[in-house]
Amino acid sequence: MLLRIIKTACLLALAILLAFSAWFSFELYRVPEGSATAIFSEVERGSQVSSIAQNLKENGVITKKWPFLLGYKLFYSNKSLKAGEYQFHLPLSSKEALNILINGSVYLHPITIPEGLTRKEISKYLDSMGFAPEDDFWQASARTDWISSLDGKASDLEGYLFPETYHFPKGTSEEKLIEAMVSQFRKTFNSDWQNRARELGMSIREVVILASLVEKETSVPEERTLVSAVFHNRLERGMKLDCDPTIIYALKQEDRFSDRLRTKDLHLDSPYNTYFYPGLPPGPICNPGRESIEAALYPAPEAYLYFVSKNDGSHHFSHTLREHLKAVQKYQK
Repeated sequence: MLLRIIKTACLLALAILLAFSAWFSFELYRVPEGSATAIFSEVERGSQVSSIAQNLKENGVITKKWPFLLGYKLFYSNKSLKAGEYQFHLPLSSKEALNILINGSVYLHPITIPEGLTRKEISKYLDSMGFAPEDDFWQASARTDWISSLDGKASDLEGYLFPETYHFPKGTSEEKLIEAMVSQFRKTFNSDWQNRARELGMSIREVVILASLVEKETSVPEERTLVSAVFHNRLERGMKLDCDPTIIYALKQEDRFSDRLRTKDLHLDSPYNTYFYPGLPPGPICNPGRESIEAALYPAPEAYLYFVSKNDGSHHFSHTLREHLKAVQKYQK
């Protein structure tokens, strides 16, 4: 009789265990009904699993805490839930939410650095996007050890913060941001381009300086190689570059630039004033993009020495001073 009772109790216990296991498995893997949506949720460093589960439930990521907590105890107790900001694409199961947190699949924010921004402008831009306080990025980007092997004369990273779309998790340090940008520059300025620079008799620094001038002089892609040709031709002849953006850069560095360049500004006593000093300015005046660097390396096979704005974003190019003065009369007066 006793044996029959024990046997019955064991069978009942087994049935309950199997039923609970089935129920637990159903709840753990169940994907709730609902329309597709995305929810952001942040896991603070040092958070307990129970508080993480509560936060996920409050944010609507999971519907019940216990399948999440039991699933963690059974399958992941020797692993930690990674801190960070997550984007959960609902609907999803508790098991899927656990996997995301165990793998540390934090949300990566897309950050696009536009071509032609200065180091100071990038600092302000990242601050406005919630990444790296402006002063911290500005100070960190004054370090040159990231680029010293390519440019031993660099006094900061102006010109080497490569414009590109990057993906960073929330809280990325300014050092990591800079490392990614400089690494992208190194990747882009590959051995073929380095060989081409040597063919031109130019250092990488000189190419970047020239590319920064090209970047700021025109926004028309088809004109980049023509602007580059003008600068190359003037450099070969020992002519001053007469590049307005170099003066604007010098004025901006001193917080003296207003909305436009004035005649008196052309007399600014600065090594960046290419109306006064022949050759390239002492450093890049912005962070040029891929196309401008390529244009600096491969100028158009033209003998142009001058160009003037048509006031529509494009330029008129001339071979002689007489042609140029006629174009100035036509487009500027």
